[in-house]
Formats: sequence, C-alpha cells, structure tokens
Amino acid sequence: MTCILLILVFSCGILNKDNKYQKQRNSEGKHVVVEKQKSTEKELRKKKRLAAKSHDEKSHTMTTTENKQTQLMVGAERLNLYIDSLKNKRVAIVGNQTSLVGKTHLVDTLVSLGVKVVKVFSPEHGFRGDADAGERVSNGKDAKTGLPIISLYGNNKKPKPAQMKDVDVVIFDIQDVGVRFYTYISTLHYVMESCAENNLTLIVLDRPNPNAHYVDGPVRDDKQVSFVGMHPVPVVYGMTIGEYALMINGECWLSDSLTCELEIVPCKNYSHKTHYSLPVPPSPNLRSDASIALYPSLCLFEGTTVSVGRGTERPFEIFGHPKFPELEFNFTPISSFGAKSPLWENKLCYGHDLQNVAKKRLYEFSLSWILEAKVLLGDSIPFINQIGFFDRLAGTSELRKQITNGWKEKEIRASWRPGIQAFRKIRSNYLLYD
Repeated sequence: MTCILLILVFSCGILNKDNKYQKQRNSEGKHVVVEKQKSTEKELRKKKRLAAKSHDEKSHTMTTTENKQTQLMVGAERLNLYIDSLKNKRVAIVGNQTSLVGKTHLVDTLVSLGVKVVKVFSPEHGFRGDADAGERVSNGKDAKTGLPIISLYGNNKKPKPAQMKDVDVVIFDIQDVGVRFYTYISTLHYVMESCAENNLTLIVLDRPNPNAHYVDGPVRDDKQVSFVGMHPVPVVYGMTIGEYALMINGECWLSDSLTCELEIVPCKNYSHKTHYSLPVPPSPNLRSDASIALYPSLCLFEGTTVSVGRGTERPFEIFGHPKFPELEFNFTPISSFGAKSPLWENKLCYGHDLQNVAKKRLYEFSLSWILEAKVLLGDSIPFINQIGFFDRLAGTSELRKQITNGWKEKEIRASWRPGIQAFRKIRSNYLLYD
C-alpha cells in the first residue's frame, strides 16, 4: 500500500480555499494522522498558522483476524505513529486515570520504552481521578515512577513558563465526554495556550467521545465565559477531543489569536456513530454508560436545590428532592467517595430513576426533567438557587428566564436552533471522522 501524504494548512479563521479540512483516506479507509508541517519561526510569527500533515500507516502484513482488523484503537494505542516524535525529547504528559494503553498507564508505557518523561500535569479530579468536583488538588509525586505531578486545577489552570522550561514536547491524553461544562476541554485550552507561548509541540492522543453522535443545547454566549464554558459551543458539541483541539486553533480561541503546533494521533476504526463504553470512569461521579449519557441533561440541576444523586452509588442516573411528592423511587445521599459533602446529605429524597431511559441511546439534551422538577417543587420552594452557576452551566441567562417564565420545552428548543445551525457549520471544518 502506498503511503498517502496530505498537507493541511489553516490560519486564524481561514482553513483553506474551501474553508474545510481536506480529508483523504486510502482504499482500505484507514484513519489518517494529522501532524505539523515543518515551518520556520518567521512563518509562524508572520502568518500565525498551524500546518498539519496527514499520512497513513505504512503497509504491513495482514496477520490478524478480521475482528482485530476492525477493532477500535484509541490514539494512545497507536504507538508506532508517535513514538519516533519522542526520541531524545523531554516529555510532559497531561493525563489522568483514563490515560491507558490497553490496561497499562501511558506514563508507565512510555517510561518502559525508554522515553524521557519528566513530569505529569493533572486536570480536575487529579492524576488518579479520585478528587471531588471542584476540590482543590495539590501538586505531588507519582508513587510508582517518582515523577512530579503538577495540578492544572485551582490557581494553576495553565502551565507556567517555569513549569515548561525543561520540556521539549507535551502529550495530552484524557478521556472526554463531549459536554461543554466538563472541564477537560478547558484544561486542553490552557495547555494549548501554554505550548503556543513556549514554542512547544502538543501531541493529542485522540479518544472516542461517547456523546459524539449528536449536537444539542444552547450555545454559550459572550457573557458566560468561565472554566465550565470557555468556548461558544452548544452543551453537546459532537466532537472528539482531537477534533476540538483543531477547532480551538482554527477559530483562534487562544489568547492573542495564538496557534499551537499540533499533532493529532487519531483513533482507528472509529466514527461519531460508534457506541463506546468507557473502560475507566473519567471522573468520580460518572461511573456508568447511563450516567455519561444523562450527564448533559442532569448537570443543570447542580445550579438548583435538586440532587443528582451525588453521595449515592448512582450519581447522574437519578434525581430527587426531600420536598418532592412521595414518588415510588427514593434515595438518601451520604458522604462517600466522590462526594464528601453531598447536597441533602442524610436526607431522604424522592425522585426518579432514569437508568431505563438511558438504555436507549439518547439523541438530545433534554429539558423534560428540569421542567418537571420545577413543577414538582411548586412556587413556594426554592428551585434555581445558584443563579450565576446555573447560567454558566447553561451558557446563557436566557434558559433560566425561559424556565422561570413557564416556556414549554419545544419553545425553548426552537430558540437554540440558529445557534446550533451556525455551530454545525464551524464544526464541519474540523471533523476527522464520519
């Protein structure tokens, strides 16, 4: 098989003459690798462009079974496509408990192959993924390798120049769930920004997005920029984290319209329609396929007085309140792993179990449960009690006002349509998969 080489060039707001990535695959439909084009510092400074080149793997003897030929491979597992880029380089890894090559952590894998890993940056929830949402995560040292672990949460969301001084290349490998307020894409943004400022290449090892099969929800407006909403995208944006990195660059969302030198190692045998069950929980309270599917719709409850089941064995699969009518389903949140001080701790909550709803694939960001909860509580009991946080999660204050004013879900959804349509056009420029 002949290796196909394709140069992909784009700058701020201009991708190419067709305003799209030209994508090409060989006759066997294998995914391509997007790498940086060799550019002089003068060209980068003058044109502020990212160049990427795509190529397929070299031909090899087909000795595996048909099942293995079509088996999904995440970017981290395709070592032959990025290991050479790490030779004689000092490597920093941005990762957590999801950064696996098979069943072995990426850090351990690369160290065993002689790669000079010098440090690890960890996102919200920490390197081992055991910290509560919003909990302060301290710097530390990995017990197994002795590598320093630097937290990218709290006051140090972006790697500082001093922390990048002894680094030649950065690898980003974190499992995302494709929801705007899930903060791993915010960490990606700040890592890209730091790499751009320090003239470092960022290699993104792509992973499937379990919510990549649809796009829905209000688009974040300019008044609601925060760590849970850094970019003007819908709640569910339907992209892998590798595709999202390309969009951050292409739309010039980094400060001062910087662009980051990117290499994307894509998944193999993957499409946006692929059903993907995460092998490791990406955070303490997303423990199942059901919770990940329901998370986009239920997370808005975090700005209300309604519990989403934190402090139970099934967070984000259920919701309830002590003042709901005595419905058939009930639960009592307690202090536990991932929820040290849950809402309504030790209080009996009545509500709904949505596990059966999530058995069928969800194709929309649903407002039905939050609208029902408002009705169940009535006007005398506080509902949206954290107005600022609710608006940041929604990405707009309009949704809260619409709910308060009694709009029906159909009417609310219609108000999102122009924003979603505009975003879909932007999104289409950066997709690497069908």
